[in-house]
Amino acid sequence: MNLPRPVLLASGFAIVGVIALALQDVVVPWGAQFWGLLNNQIDLAVYRQGAQAVTEGASLYDVKMIGDLDYTYSPFSALLFTPLAWISFDVARWLWTAGIVVALYLVVMLSFRSLGRPVTWTLRVIAMALVAVAMLLEPVRTTIWYGQINVFLMLLILADLTRPDTSKTKGIGTGIAAGIKLTPLIFAGYYAVQRNWRAFFGVIGGFAMTVAIGFIALPRDSWAYWTGKLFQSDRVGSAQLRGNQSIRGMLANHLDTDDPSTLLWAALVVTALVAGFAVAAYAHRRGQELVAISIVGMTACVVSPMSWGHHWVWFVPIVVAGVHLALDTRRSQVQRGLAAASATAVVLLAFAWPTHVPGLVPDAYYTGLYVKTRVTWLNWFTVSPYLWAYLGILIATVVALRFFGSRSAAESDPAAVIAPGVAVAVIADGGLPTDQADGGSSRAVEPSVRTHADHVDLSDEMADDLVGTAGELMGDAPETGASPAV
Repeated sequence: MNLPRPVLLASGFAIVGVIALALQDVVVPWGAQFWGLLNNQIDLAVYRQGAQAVTEGASLYDVKMIGDLDYTYSPFSALLFTPLAWISFDVARWLWTAGIVVALYLVVMLSFRSLGRPVTWTLRVIAMALVAVAMLLEPVRTTIWYGQINVFLMLLILADLTRPDTSKTKGIGTGIAAGIKLTPLIFAGYYAVQRNWRAFFGVIGGFAMTVAIGFIALPRDSWAYWTGKLFQSDRVGSAQLRGNQSIRGMLANHLDTDDPSTLLWAALVVTALVAGFAVAAYAHRRGQELVAISIVGMTACVVSPMSWGHHWVWFVPIVVAGVHLALDTRRSQVQRGLAAASATAVVLLAFAWPTHVPGLVPDAYYTGLYVKTRVTWLNWFTVSPYLWAYLGILIATVVALRFFGSRSAAESDPAAVIAPGVAVAVIADGGLPTDQADGGSSRAVEPSVRTHADHVDLSDEMADDLVGTAGELMGDAPETGASPAV
């Protein structure tokens, strides 16, 4: 599935990336005291102090972090953060931020790979441009600004769950992510509904391993966390805070209460779980595993009692899926246009729209559509825009898969389902058309392996999927090979 006009395409995306980086300074000035993108990282400071508490033998959940903040993650997470205690905060800040940017790039590339695209220099340029665009999304920008862990967890989950269902260790990485921050446990429920018991027990096993490690290394803190601190919701924050982009946050803000009806909340949570799992399972059956995983990740944000805006980093792979469809020249212009419009809509809804409050000292720059509440008749939407985006993504997924069909890695890339030797034989017998995918000179490839396979008339589209951008066989260059079907 090679990209059309690669030089022109790469140039266009490079320009978009540069514009996106310039817009960062427009959204919030880089040098703004405290509010600049690299001038806060308070959550990273909490992680670091939690690690220091562990190394010094202090009670992890009784000491206050950075003034009056509580440590709200598991004891296992504090063990992982231990290296942060060995370096200064300034060094930790730069390393952490650089790590988030690298993780974003890996998320984008992994998403493209799971969609069946071979790795080319053009795709790498597109990925870097999309990283710059993603940094303008409020969930991603706030993750960087706070020094949060969300992008790292998303990368771990995607790297784990985009593997084939036959993988013996599938789910373990997601279980480890749940051992750090509980919300990824939702994937165990998703796989239980699918009756994919291998992945289900992988998630549960990985999570149980983190709990056991926590009890072995930090028995006192583990007992305190799992028997009490975990259930103290006031340690996380008020449900009525505008940044709480969950069902409970929506109810609390619209009903103007910190304690919305538990019965109403539970009913809406069950509805969201049923809808989210149903659409994710449908996407899975149609070969769209990336979309399925992203929907489950967003469903976790919807049903969690407290979901800050920065938890919604799952918008990133959804945008990648939209860009992937928009670049698929085998689809109609209408389909590609709708895909591009959908990706743009997600970007606009999740954009870090700034709200400058000069009366505060230092001047505050709040970001996100959910702080735009002056137009009161629009508050039904602006109070919880991510929930509406979630609903739109569910509907768009069903409509796209039902009426436009799907091209999974297995459907669009024969190399994903044909053994390498057979693929070579198909090319040898059917003949390989000249390759001009990445602007290279036309040349034919003479495979050295032939079998007794019957002659196959290889179409241009199929042959294009079986070769790399320079005309090489997919099996000859692992880096450019197609992703296995999942």
